[in-house]
Amino acid sequence: MIHIESIDHVAVTVADIARSSDWYARVLGARIEIFGAGRIAVHLGRNKLNLHDEATGADLVAARPTVGAIDICFLSEIPIVEITAHLQDQGVEIELGPVERTGAQGPIMSVYLRDPDGNLIEIANSLA
Repeated sequence: MIHIESIDHVAVTVADIARSSDWYARVLGARIEIFGAGRIAVHLGRNKLNLHDEATGADLVAARPTVGAIDICFLSEIPIVEITAHLQDQGVEIELGPVERTGAQGPIMSVYLRDPDGNLIEIANSLA
């Protein structure tokens, strides 16, 4: 039997890598990494998103890579009220929240927003 410990990275297809990497750095505080043959990744805590350009893709991708198809939740220890204030300062529309949800490890308090490609981003605090 296989036992999975965690997710190492997620590949996200985007329309404009420069726009997306700037947004993730400015809005979510991501560290940008250039790796391989000029590929771009954004690091958020222990998480990594590899950005794939919709026009050029990558060597091995999903069967139907699509811009705006990701729905992902990130956990943060920054209080949700501070996260909400930062998002508003950055001009980012909050689609929903703060609202209580059920996360993988228990109850969470979440806000929902969208990145430049329409991917749904949830940022949450653990309530456990």
